[in-house]
Amino acid sequence: MKTNHLLILAVLAIASGGCAVGPNYQRPVVNLPAQWSTALAGGETNGSVEVAAWWKNFHDVELDSLINRAVKSNLDLKIAQSRVREARAQYGIAVAGFLPTVDASGSYARTETSHHQPVLGSLPVPANVPFENDVYQAGFDASWEIDVFGGTRRAAQSARAEVGASEFGLRDTRVTLLGEVARNYVDVRGYQRRIAIANANIAAQSKALAITQDRFAQGLTSDLDVQQAGTLLATTRAEIPTLDSSLQAAIHRLGVLLDQPPGALLAELSASAPIPVAPPEVPVGLPSELLLRRPDIQRAERQLAAATANLGVAKADLFPKFFLTGSSGFESISLSDWFTSGSSFWSAGPTVQWRIFDAGRIRANIRVQNARQEQALDTYEKTVLTAFEEVENGLVAYADEQIRRRSLEAAATSSQNSLDLANKLYANGLTDFLQVLDAERSLYHAQDALVQSDRTVSADLVSLYKSLGGGWETVGQSSPVALAKNQNASN
Repeated sequence: MKTNHLLILAVLAIASGGCAVGPNYQRPVVNLPAQWSTALAGGETNGSVEVAAWWKNFHDVELDSLINRAVKSNLDLKIAQSRVREARAQYGIAVAGFLPTVDASGSYARTETSHHQPVLGSLPVPANVPFENDVYQAGFDASWEIDVFGGTRRAAQSARAEVGASEFGLRDTRVTLLGEVARNYVDVRGYQRRIAIANANIAAQSKALAITQDRFAQGLTSDLDVQQAGTLLATTRAEIPTLDSSLQAAIHRLGVLLDQPPGALLAELSASAPIPVAPPEVPVGLPSELLLRRPDIQRAERQLAAATANLGVAKADLFPKFFLTGSSGFESISLSDWFTSGSSFWSAGPTVQWRIFDAGRIRANIRVQNARQEQALDTYEKTVLTAFEEVENGLVAYADEQIRRRSLEAAATSSQNSLDLANKLYANGLTDFLQVLDAERSLYHAQDALVQSDRTVSADLVSLYKSLGGGWETVGQSSPVALAKNQNASN
């Protein structure tokens, strides 16, 4: 009899190593171009990408400081870190299913047995038989599910993939944060520069107005020149409040990104400084490198792996579940002999559970998980395409804006020369004041457009670095990439 018991346990143990039901996950194959379709005409190269600390390429101490503080204190990062801890804890719950559960219990009860139960009621009962007793009980109950069809294994695979997805989500949050800090800082310096140019033009236009007023007082010009000069000055002054509002908004945004009140950085950033200058060369690598560098792609891939494993969990419910259960303990009606050998009891053996009717719930859940897997696959493919689109757009924008900037630089130089010439001709009475006004308007607009282009060049480079997946540590053995590779190997 004992041999039969051992045989049953051995069969169950062997069955527990069977194949898990449901599809085995394979990383999707993506067709990648060998080269970027956009010509690298803005200083970009196919050289090895170094984007772990891309903001240092701007050589701006203040930007370095802001990013370092943001990484330490940003609330979005803290939320993402908490999600990683949650996913790791969920993984701990999933792998606990591989081990048995053991419960300990103890109880005391005062019980009375019925005098008229069927057996006793048909037999003569001695007068000294106790119908009322104290019952003391203590023991252990154990249960272990033998994972024959792999439901527990698939659940652990899903939880492990979710850990990787949450870690890549954390890195994606960091990429977004660093890009937003840099972009707002570039905006701050851009608006400060535009305000400085507006103030310089206000000073020049105020001087021109004083000259026309003096010439009008001497009868050398008409009041029309005075009014036109005043109109141009007032129009330029009207630009300042709008620029200042945008400047304050960018500073406020930086404060919130650093988990500080909106106005906390006003004093620190009040002094004007140059717009961060882009480096002469920007290595962007090859398209094939993007899949392992973009954390949003890796997160989508891990979510697809989790969805595939969840499909296996759902299919495992179609099959029976096997358990090894047992209990042991002590039971007595007397406290004095409660823990003696005569009070002990035990039981052990296999149990099978198989749901034979559930009104189609299991198969409906399989269809649900299958649809979710399809959604995850489509999401992954969309994320890959979007990533390549962002890089291609970033390359175009960065290169074209540099071409535009060179034209604006030439226009600003020409406008300055035109204004100098117009002022000389007007001072000698060789042209009317309208030519001076037109030259001043052209110069202000050219200078302002040039500064905006300087800001756009740097902002476009920030966007390009972001699209390349810049802003997270080098991939290592404990990184989510290594975790994803280990997941594929285990599957």
